[in-house]
Amino acid sequence: MADLAFACLGVRSDPYAASPTLVFRLRITERGGLPVNAVALRCQLRIEPHRRTYSEAETPLLADLFGTVDRWGDTLKPLRFANVAAMVPGFTGATEIDLPVPCSYDLEVAASKYFASLEDGEIPLLLLFSGTVFVRTPTGFTVDQVPWSSETPQRVPVAVWREAMDRFFPGAGWLRLRRDTLAELQRYKAAKALPGWDDVLADLLARVGEVRP
Repeated sequence: MADLAFACLGVRSDPYAASPTLVFRLRITERGGLPVNAVALRCQLRIEPHRRTYSEAETPLLADLFGTVDRWGDTLKPLRFANVAAMVPGFTGATEIDLPVPCSYDLEVAASKYFASLEDGEIPLLLLFSGTVFVRTPTGFTVDQVPWSSETPQRVPVAVWREAMDRFFPGAGWLRLRRDTLAELQRYKAAKALPGWDDVLADLLARVGEVRP
């Protein structure tokens, strides 16, 4: 049976991807001396928010996900970031592969909301592996499963995630609104002759400030 061990050597943003993508560099080692013909690898990436501290500026932005700080002992639970798959070519001993992970900037998605709330520091992730291992033996091929206990932690600099986002959405974010709300905003924008949506929201926020007691 193949004895695989996994390690993450680093993370970078992909400058040539068609959408925001993080690339995880994985090292896979077969510790039993067996030649591996291929691995059909699956990986779940999980955010572990309890493994870092948060600044005063970050805390209110995380309230949508975890509630008030006094509840964080109960609510600061892992969040699923992504599930990805990759085919690992044959190797003996050890090999290294790139694992691309597409990223969403939809702030309705919990993982994206969490990333966007962080100013700096690192994002604590846990990579959990599964899949099928094809091993060449003197009598033919065997098929093994990657043990469910296969995992490795990895911290992703917030700056690397922002670099991936800024390649496509520099200095911007996204909000999902109902169609009727968008239509009302469009009418407001036309009536006020405002040049862009940032101007519409800035004008509305200013009006809220005027009437606030």
